[in-house]
Amino acid sequence: MSRAYRKIVDLPAAIPVFPLGGALLFPRASLPLNIFEPRYLAMVDSALAGHRLIGMIQLAGLAPTGAGDESSPLAAVGCAGRITGLQETDDGRYLIVLTGVARFRVQAEITGDSPYRIARTDWAPFAHDLIPNPALDETMRGRLFAALKAYLARGEMRADWSTIEETPLDALINSLSAACPFTNPEKQALLEARTLSDRCAALITLLEMERPGQGGGYVQ
Repeated sequence: MSRAYRKIVDLPAAIPVFPLGGALLFPRASLPLNIFEPRYLAMVDSALAGHRLIGMIQLAGLAPTGAGDESSPLAAVGCAGRITGLQETDDGRYLIVLTGVARFRVQAEITGDSPYRIARTDWAPFAHDLIPNPALDETMRGRLFAALKAYLARGEMRADWSTIEETPLDALINSLSAACPFTNPEKQALLEARTLSDRCAALITLLEMERPGQGGGYVQ
C-alpha cells in the first residue's frame, strides 16, 4: 500500500463512497464486504476499472446502531480502502476485501446520474495516514493490553492473545477500533482522532469505561 500511495497527490480528487452503518474502515486495517446490490456491484466495477478505491463512510445523524435513511448526509470523515481481494460468486455477488489507505474529509457530494454516491475528497488533514510504520510510544501497548483484558473479562469474552501480542501496535489499534462492539458515534470518534496516538488513548478510555454487549464474543 505504501508503494502505491506515498503522498496525497497520489490519491484521487473524488471517490465512490459506500455508506454502510457499523462498517468502519481504518488505515492499514482490512474490511471484508459482501456486495450484492446492483448499484454497489456497479461501484465495484467502476473502482476496479480505475483507482480501485472505495470510501467507507457513515451517515450523519443516525442512531447509535447505524439504522437510518440512506439519503441522509454523509459523515464528515471516512476512510478510503483499496480493493485488495475479489471473488465473484455463482449468484453474481462480489466478495471483496478493502485495505485501508487513508482517511478523507468530505468536501462535497457530487450529484449526477451515478447509482452510487460520490464524494470530493480532502486528504490533506490526514496525510500522515500514508506514513508506514508510524512512530508510537510502545508503553501504550501495555496500557492497551491491560484495558483490553479488563474489558474482555467484564464481558466474559475470549481472545487469541498469541496473535494479539504478535500484531504491530498500529495494526492492533486500528483492528480493535473496528472490531470492538462500540456504538457508531464512538467508532466515528475513533476514526476522526487526529493521530494514531490519540486514537489509542481514546480506545483505552472506551475499553476502561464500557462493558461488552450481551452474550459476549470472540476477538480475533
